[in-house]
Amino acid sequence: MLSGKQKRFLRAKANQLKPIFQVGKIGVNQNMIEQIIDALEKRELLKVSILQNCMEDKDTVARLLAEGTGAEVVQIIGNNIVLYKESEENKQIHLL
Repeated sequence: MLSGKQKRFLRAKANQLKPIFQVGKIGVNQNMIEQIIDALEKRELLKVSILQNCMEDKDTVARLLAEGTGAEVVQIIGNNIVLYKESEENKQIHLL
């Protein structure tokens, strides 16, 4: 569980990131979760964009992604979700 100070730090780092995944009409699937797990291992922090044709609401999508990947939801802003998961081999972000 991230503290408020850690979330603020991660939100600031995520501010300049571009979304690298998009959730569309079919919603969250196992293939997407596996790709996000791989990306989180390399980057630790990433944004996921929710397209307008997505049938599920953003809170549900964020919950499904967090549960499937084991990541923490840092922020849901607009149609973007920021996820963080500490990398085991490629640690780049040092939280206090």
